[in-house]
Order: sequence, then C-alpha cells, then structure tokens
Amino acid sequence: MDLYLVIGLILSAAIGLSLGLIGGGGSIITVPVLVYILGVPAHEAVGMSLAVVGATSMVGAFLHHRRGSLDMKTFLTFGAAGVVGAFLGTPLTHLFSPPALLLTFAALMIVIAVLMLRRKSNTEAKSESTEQSANVWKALLAGFGVGVLTGFLGVGGGFLIVPALVMFGGLAIKDAIGTSLLVIFLNCVAGLLGHLSYGGFNFRLTVLVTILAVGGTILGTALSHRLAAQRLQKSFAFFVLAVAIFLFVKNYAVLF
Repeated sequence: MDLYLVIGLILSAAIGLSLGLIGGGGSIITVPVLVYILGVPAHEAVGMSLAVVGATSMVGAFLHHRRGSLDMKTFLTFGAAGVVGAFLGTPLTHLFSPPALLLTFAALMIVIAVLMLRRKSNTEAKSESTEQSANVWKALLAGFGVGVLTGFLGVGGGFLIVPALVMFGGLAIKDAIGTSLLVIFLNCVAGLLGHLSYGGFNFRLTVLVTILAVGGTILGTALSHRLAAQRLQKSFAFFVLAVAIFLFVKNYAVLF
C-alpha cells in the first residue's frame, strides 16, 4: 500500500477523534490531508471534506445525544442560520484559484489554532456558561457566519460553534460540544448539496476516509466523558499552525 495513502488514512481517523473528543478542530485538516497526502484537487477536496465531516459529525452527535449532551432548541436556532450560510458560501469556493483557496484556508487555520490555544478548560467554561443567557440574534448571526465558512471552505467550524453556543446559547461546554456536532452535520449537508451541482468527486476514497473518521469519532466521544481534552487541544493547535505555515509556503509563491 502507498505510504501517502497509509498516512492519509491514519490522519482521517485523527480527524474523527478530534471531532468526538473536543467538538471540533479535526475538520480543519481534512482539506490539506485530501490535497497534499491523498492527491485530491483543491476544489474537489472541499466537497469531499463536507461529506466526510458531515457523516462523522452525525455519528458524533448521535452518540452525544444518547448521553444527554445535546440541546435541540439551540441546535434549531444555529442550524437554520447555518443552512442559509452554507448555501450562500458554496459558490465562493469556485471564485478562487486553487492556490488562493488554499491560502485562504491557511489563514482560517491560524485563526482556529489561536482559538484552540486560548480556549479555556471545560471546568472554567462550564462555570461561566451558567452566567450566560441565550441571545437569539447573536446566535443566528454566529450560526450564519459559520455556515458560510462551511460552504466556502468545507470546514465544520466546531471551534467557532462551541464558544458561540456557550456565549450566545447559554449552554454548558459538554452540551455545546454535542450540539455543535449536529449543527456541523446540517451545515455540511447544505454545503454538500451546493457543491454537487459543480460536479462529483471520488466516491470510493470518500467512503474510505469517512469510515476511518467515524471510527475515530466513536472513540473520541467515549473518551470525551472520561478525559480532560485540554492537553490534546493545545498539541493539536500547534499541529494546525504547522500545517497552515506549510500551506502558505507552498502556495504563496505560486499565487504571487
């Protein structure tokens, strides 16, 4: 078996592990893994990423729901706005050349990594969440913004959704993680439907990557209720920064 394929499949499982364990982060490396390790064209990789992240998030959301850590009322608020944003964000993908698209992706990765490094521990966030009250309009705006990013770049946006659910939805961090996965799933479905109108993608590879990512999610969800994810979160943030730097180096010279 090709070494790059093996590495890509291992990282696919890691994507799911991150989604299940800390509610986000993993999806941000899906497009780089598909492009630079598995050899998928950039525009096609965005659509594939939506399929992988959407299926993985659906499984994670179901597992969190069984544990009672999912708020359906807040999900409907974020989800409705996110679907609209995902549909509107989809055409933006095809307005960018592959290097410009990947540079934009790198910039988003840096933002996500900084959020991951600054995000408080579960205990701190949980204590703060009791002081927050739901703000419907801010929740709708945040959900719409994340939906646009999902359709545009094929990312789940969990590390934007989780803090937003805590700040604007008034949820405890445990409930925010489960709810974010259901929001991600809905956004990915909307974005994927939009991308399919521009052409298909490698179905066989998508299924293989998805199966491994789902396996990682099942493991991550089980561990999320037993382990403190703060150390993993910080380590993964530095990895995301490293990948972002690689994308800048790889695509800056091509674009400019």
